[in-house]
Amino acid sequence: MTFPIFLVTALILAASLLLISDKLRPDLVALLLLVSLGLTGLVDSQELFSGFSRAAVITILALFIITDGLERTGATRLLGQQLNRLAGGSEGRAVFVVMVATALLSLVMNTIASAAVLLPAVIGLTRQTRLRPSKLLIPLSFGALLGGMATLFTTANILVSAALAEQGLKPYGVFDFLSVGLPMALAGIVFMVFVGRRLLPERAISGRESAERAHSGTLSDTYGLRETVNAAYVKPGSVMAGLSLMEGGWGERLGLNVVAISRGDSINLAPDRKEEVLEGDIILFTGYTDDEELAHFGLIRTEDTTWQGQMTSDQVSLIEVVLTPRSSFAGKTLREIHFREKFDLSVLALWREDTTIREGLVDIPLRSGDAILLQGRRSKIKLLREQPDFLVLEEDGAEIASPHKAWLAVGLTTAALSLAALNILPVAEASFGAAVLMILGRCLSMDEAYGAIEWKAIFLIAGMLPLGVAMTNTGTAAFLSQVLVGLLGGWGSLAVAGGIFLVTMLLTQVMSGQATAVVLAPIAIAAARSVGADPRGLALAVALGCSTAFLTPISHPANMLVMGPGGYTFKDYSRVGLPLTVLLFVVLLIALAAFWNIR
Repeated sequence: MTFPIFLVTALILAASLLLISDKLRPDLVALLLLVSLGLTGLVDSQELFSGFSRAAVITILALFIITDGLERTGATRLLGQQLNRLAGGSEGRAVFVVMVATALLSLVMNTIASAAVLLPAVIGLTRQTRLRPSKLLIPLSFGALLGGMATLFTTANILVSAALAEQGLKPYGVFDFLSVGLPMALAGIVFMVFVGRRLLPERAISGRESAERAHSGTLSDTYGLRETVNAAYVKPGSVMAGLSLMEGGWGERLGLNVVAISRGDSINLAPDRKEEVLEGDIILFTGYTDDEELAHFGLIRTEDTTWQGQMTSDQVSLIEVVLTPRSSFAGKTLREIHFREKFDLSVLALWREDTTIREGLVDIPLRSGDAILLQGRRSKIKLLREQPDFLVLEEDGAEIASPHKAWLAVGLTTAALSLAALNILPVAEASFGAAVLMILGRCLSMDEAYGAIEWKAIFLIAGMLPLGVAMTNTGTAAFLSQVLVGLLGGWGSLAVAGGIFLVTMLLTQVMSGQATAVVLAPIAIAAARSVGADPRGLALAVALGCSTAFLTPISHPANMLVMGPGGYTFKDYSRVGLPLTVLLFVVLLIALAAFWNIR
């Protein structure tokens, strides 16, 4: 082992440990690696920053914009609206429809986005039927991952294709993944329909505490709100009288969420924070406080016969949201992000790991996958829908605002796919062109396009790409491939492919698929040359291994997205994910032998 090989290997191990330990953000790790490669002279200055201009990065950037254009125009909702009609009341049929729909979306969309856009529709499906969300939401995320195996337009697949081009080999075309990825996707869907769904837990929707509530179809019953709403009478002379809700500090001073004000014969649901409290009002609230504390503020616990348990009206809605996997609010409290001031919505409950939390909500650090119950004016909910840190779990039944723009977005996406598939234009040019035309066609604005790009992912990928250059130029990829071939080469190239797939799959459970693809693709190409196999076929094992993220919720953001709404635990993923992974491993080996002549 030469010193440059030792140095590159040490940097790979250091970066891997940082990514696995989660001590630093992945994009920062990539940038530190970029700086280290430059300072050590392992990559010259001309190639060091070339990652930011690579066709692979441009393609991924364009796909973020295309995905957002499809979402904003309502094009994806056209598919989501068909779920109820096609799924029916059968669990097996519903699992099939959900997985196929998500897989189809992930052929042209970001994997996380394809799961996110259908999540509200699936939640809506469970509320209109007797189907449990725990039986449909893991199939939703797994469907997105399986669909990504059959297309070039998955981040890891694009990066592996870029690695081939850097080695002077032909990059993958749009249809090159079908020979192996499609059989794997079909096998995964069939497994989930007939076997996997039976391994999933019989759990109710987020916060549901009994089977009876599970089929009530209302969020109020879902979270048991009627049993937890209390009432307080505002006595004459109360210090709270004459003050607005904001001035009285009902949340800050008493730790209570005011859900309504009962005055005379009327109920004012989700009152504005500027609403003045009057003597004789009855305040309906959630949260806990004792009678002595209430008395201190001139309040008396009481009952309100006017209130019949209603929590919604024509103007007021209850909604359930989850923290998105890459939310900037993770680890912060609602108080720290000034949630009430920013969105003017009341937080009534939080669902986390099979537990409904109703007290001290403003001071609980949020986690990715948390499900949060909110009450507020429908006009305010629109602001929350535009917030990328939250995903509203409410099926939007509104008509598509601009059908012509939705079809324009679909047409441009189809054109980009067709031009790339027919080799009329390179993938990067076709996808980037479609993204620009979507902006010109007002499917989304320029500012919205900038906001749609996941810049963390762009910097992670661009920062990691020069590592592949260093591995090739220093001989590190050849050295590590010889170690792999020495262990498995005697059993044939198919055994080498199987070993590469297993290593990739295991690393993907704890590292990002993008980082794993950049590290292992050069090794797979070098190993193929050593055993006389097709490098493009062996590299497929890396690409598809990066999408085989079924064992844990942390292995892919799509899994984290459904964890809270489905009420899943870590072992739920491994229970169904382990046999699925074994099945996909077998299908991969058969397909590589049949279509890529790897024996």
